[in-house]
This record gives sequence, C-alpha cells and structure tokens, in this order.
Amino acid sequence: MKQPSPIKRRVSRQIHVGNVPVGGDAPIAVQSMTNTETCDVDATVAQVNAISAAGADIVRVSVPSMEAAEAFRDIRARADVPLIADIHFDHKIALKVAEYGVDCLRINPGNIGREEKVKEVIAACQDRGIPIRIGVNAGSLGKDLLRKYPEPNAEALVESAMRNIEMLDRHDFQDFKVSVKASEVFMAVEAYQKLAQQIEQPLHLGITEAGGTRGGTVKSAVGLGMLLMQGIGDTIRVSLAADPVEEVKVGFEILKSLKLRANGINFIACPSCSRQNFDVISTMNTLESRLDDIRTPMDVAVIGCIVNGPGEAREADVGLTGATPSNLIYIGGEPDHKVSNQDFVDHLESVIRERAEIIEAKRAEREANIISSTH
Repeated sequence: MKQPSPIKRRVSRQIHVGNVPVGGDAPIAVQSMTNTETCDVDATVAQVNAISAAGADIVRVSVPSMEAAEAFRDIRARADVPLIADIHFDHKIALKVAEYGVDCLRINPGNIGREEKVKEVIAACQDRGIPIRIGVNAGSLGKDLLRKYPEPNAEALVESAMRNIEMLDRHDFQDFKVSVKASEVFMAVEAYQKLAQQIEQPLHLGITEAGGTRGGTVKSAVGLGMLLMQGIGDTIRVSLAADPVEEVKVGFEILKSLKLRANGINFIACPSCSRQNFDVISTMNTLESRLDDIRTPMDVAVIGCIVNGPGEAREADVGLTGATPSNLIYIGGEPDHKVSNQDFVDHLESVIRERAEIIEAKRAEREANIISSTH
C-alpha cells in the first residue's frame, strides 16, 4: 500500500472500545464474533485468541444467559483483545458483564424492555466508560415497523435506529456506534447512507447473514466496498457461515484493496496461462498458507511470465517473474537473483520472511526516531 487511499472518510465522533479508538481519524477497525458455546470457556478463549491472531481489533461474544455472563468473566480475564458482549432482552445480563469488565455492549434498546431498564444499563456504562453499539437488523424489526412498512427496507432500518438513538439521547449518552444491517446489499447500503447523514456517531458496517465463504465474501465486498468508497464506515464485520478467522482475513482484504488498512501480505498474482514458466496457482496456494502468520504490510508479486512480470515485480517489495531458463526474483523493486523451478517456493518463502524482518526493523527505527525527537 505505497500510495495513500484517495477516499475521504466521513468525520465521526470518536469512541473507544477498550484500547481501540473507533471513529474520528482512527483506522477502520476489523472485528469478528465467536461461534463457540460461550459457557465453554476454554473453547471460546481459544477462538478469541485465533481471531485476534488473525489481526482482528475487536471480538464480539454472545452472552445469552446469566450462566454465559459468569463464563464471560473468565473469558474477559484470559483475553487480551477488546471484547463486545452481544446481549438481547435481559438487561440484568448487560449489567453483569459491565461489572465484569466488558469493553462494549451490543444491544438493541428496543428489545430490552421498559425504558427504566435501558436507563440502568446506560448508567452502568456511564460509570464505567463503556460504549454501546445499537444493532439494528432487517430480520428483527419491531412489529409496529413491520405494520408500517410492507416489508423490511432502508427507511424501516433507519427509523428503528433513530428510535434507539433518541432513547440514549434522552439520557445524555453519546458514546455509541450504530449498525443497520441487512442481508440484501442495496437495502443495507441505502440504510447506512441515510443514517450517515443524520448522526455524528461511528458506524459499524456489515452485510448480515451474507452466506458461505464464497458467496458471503463477494456480497460483503460489494456492499462494504460501496460504502467504504463513499467514506462511510468506522468498523466492519464480514459475516460468513465459516470460521470467524476467515471473516477477519476477508475484512482486511477489502480494506487493503481500497488502501484503507494494511495487515500482512498483499499478493499480486496472475491468473496463469500457457505462457507461465511455473505453476502459479499451486505456488500461490502454498505461499498464502505458509505466510499466513506475517502481519508486516508488504506487496509480493507472483507472475508466471515476462509479459507483465517485470513491471509488477518492480512495484513490489518482493517479486517473482517466470522466465526461461530461470525465474527472476526482485527485491525492493530491483532484479536480485535467479532461481530454478526446483524447490523455488521454499526459497521464495525465506526471501519474503527476510524482507518482512527488514521492513519491520526499519519501521521500528522510524518510530524510535519519532519518539526521541519529541523529547
């Protein structure tokens, strides 16, 4: 991501979810949600850690019962990443996890019950500095809205959100973010566009219940991409019927493609054709699998022939160009050395890892210089 993104982001009020700033000039945060049984503390902590290791800034955990709230206390104690508790209907669960150190509450004030109950939750959040996410979903709109509108639509989503926002406003609570999710892309996009013009708070983006890995990835990339291109969005979650770690990976790929966030390797690879001098597809599958642990932002080009290879390799941190009789490896945009097809993937992996270490060392040196210059 050598050039900055041309996208001008919507200016929003900044809140903090634990130590993660959301909104304002903060980077767009990527989050996911556990799908383990929350009362299984070991399994949930393991998944929280896996999601965090993939680069997620925030992890959401469903807390449907008081038993789950007690389990959440142990999960919170064992997790380093900020945690959001997802709570519906019972305000006492919200009060309990607030006591146990939750970093944010995801609630729908409308389904908590009487406003007095919501007021208790708001007071607990005010006392402890806990933000709230108002979560509106096309699949769970109130009965009165479903009577007013013939079917779920953007207007209904925004009206539901504004009702909940007005409830928080009445109690002078402004540290919240809002989502208006739908599984239908155009409905979700329109709802977020309308809401972005009415409030100053951060917006959490998502195309809810988007589908499996392939379909959900495409649907999320289209919907979130449309909004992000307009500068709308402060946090995102890609909702997939898949391992939550995949949600994080796809989320970062969307942000990387728009130059809004960097996390790990940005691969540039050709689709392969009869001109290729090595098996591009198997090479990419192997590299993506082996290098999944690298968090250093860097570009790696893997091009099978000399038509586009040199041009792409010169723009990358590490580049491989297929050629006869030997393939050519570029480092830092310059031709560096040749490599044959035999065991070249192992060699290329080591070159990429060495380059990542150099980039990290330079980044650390720059940061140290900045710190020393301020003292």
